[in-house]
Amino acid sequence: MDNITASELAGFGVGTLLLCATIAAPKVDAFISGSQRSSLGMCKRCGNVRKIACSTCRGTGLVKEGGVAGFNFIDDLYQSLGGDESKVRSIACTKCQAKGHFSCPDCSKT
Repeated sequence: MDNITASELAGFGVGTLLLCATIAAPKVDAFISGSQRSSLGMCKRCGNVRKIACSTCRGTGLVKEGGVAGFNFIDDLYQSLGGDESKVRSIACTKCQAKGHFSCPDCSKT
């Protein structure tokens, strides 16, 4: 990297900025939605739904066999484009017992 041009340096800067924004987006969204809910007098965590989605299965009750390491971009893309059959089996989530949600701890206190 002896002779890096200004365009390459700008590209690295923009790429770094986009990566940081992508990583921070869920936290920023949670902060904004929590503040909106509290200003409306709702529960900050669930919005008076009294249920919170499971973080492992994301509310579906199923996880792909192989867990987090079982991520397969091609299979996910195929399913999102309308593919019928998946080669990866789904199994019941053990964290939420395949319900997909938990009771809100903040709402259950009151």
